[in-house]
Amino acid sequence: MTVSRRGVLGLAGAMGALGTVGAAEPGRTAGASGPRGGRVRTGFERLAADGYGVLAGQKVGVVTNPTGITADARHLVDVLHADARVRLVAVFGPEHGFRGTAQAGDAEGAGRDPATGLPVYDTYGLSGQRLADVFTAAGIDTVVFDIQDVGARFYTYIWTLYDCMRAAALAGKALVVLDRPNPVGGRRAAGPVLRRPYASFVGREPIALAHGMTAAELALLFNGEFLTGGSFPGGPVRLRTVSMSGWRRGSFFGETGLPWVPPSPNMPTADTALAYAGTCLFEGTNLSEGRGTTTPFEVLGAPGVDRRWAEAANTLELPGVWFREAYFTPTFSRHVGKVCGGVRLIVHDRESFDPVRAGIGLLVTARRAWSGFGWRADHWIDRLTGSDRVRTMVDAGAGVEEIAGDWAAELARFEAVRRQYLLYA
Repeated sequence: MTVSRRGVLGLAGAMGALGTVGAAEPGRTAGASGPRGGRVRTGFERLAADGYGVLAGQKVGVVTNPTGITADARHLVDVLHADARVRLVAVFGPEHGFRGTAQAGDAEGAGRDPATGLPVYDTYGLSGQRLADVFTAAGIDTVVFDIQDVGARFYTYIWTLYDCMRAAALAGKALVVLDRPNPVGGRRAAGPVLRRPYASFVGREPIALAHGMTAAELALLFNGEFLTGGSFPGGPVRLRTVSMSGWRRGSFFGETGLPWVPPSPNMPTADTALAYAGTCLFEGTNLSEGRGTTTPFEVLGAPGVDRRWAEAANTLELPGVWFREAYFTPTFSRHVGKVCGGVRLIVHDRESFDPVRAGIGLLVTARRAWSGFGWRADHWIDRLTGSDRVRTMVDAGAGVEEIAGDWAAELARFEAVRRQYLLYA
């Protein structure tokens, strides 16, 4: 990824008569009004307050899941369907499904929504021309995207957004992104940047592991950096973003005044999201990442692990977090029905806590403290981290600072690009 005016100029050309609803005047930052800690108004709320003007005269399809709600917890599909000003004709479900009934790596399938009677199309696993054909078959003019993200590259909803942008461009459709908060603040990016040979549905393009952006900001970056020039034959999508008001960069979800709806079955709270960018790395190991417990991604372990892991992790003195000896028995997923020893993360200072460094520290100490430590045979860790560097450096005995130093230059380059697309102070 190069730092240049290419992204900004490409973005302007792609948007044409469209643009960013709620964007500020040149030289000011959009969506930054309101006191920190005041109630945030989401992109959907601002769209509704404007009378759905950007959707007037169009046949609309919505990509969403249970997180696509109003401030009073009504689902936007139900609201749009009941409003004569909007011609809503289709719903598209991502991983876990439109109504959120499916587990990780699964979807609900196609059918009709019993509440509205609208056709529901399953987009999970579709991209490129196959997804473009679905948009065409649905008879829509505009795709609306509204899903709560959690701020990590390997959380698949941002790549559903990316795939929808590519498909909409191929099908000649417009795309509108309704923005929602980055629940872990988004003050900075962190972690390694994906290298293209390791691209997959948990990372399509070279962005940082903790990207520090909202969905609308990512859409602008995708359009300006990855869907321009000769890199994508369909060219940039006709993109419009509807920003929030009242959200400031660095605000955590609990400060927004919005209700939390689990965006996936194993993301029950905003505290889960705070740890996720680091602890999800354990999906690439033979330890449990806490699925099948009441605190997934906040507890980690395996049969045979004992107090020595927590003791070793605490000696790292990582900022903002303590590690406590923990025992749990997963009710499903890895090590189901077996007592696992391990650690529980206790984040005592959200501002200084770096989940990616914490995750690396836990990988390093788990390998040293437990003789049974191992990587998944398919090297899934390489997909999660974006290259083989973390795995090979941990195996070579490298420490947290050495591993973090290895990605410092590429992270700095990404930060420079990222800053061009930020909408909020």
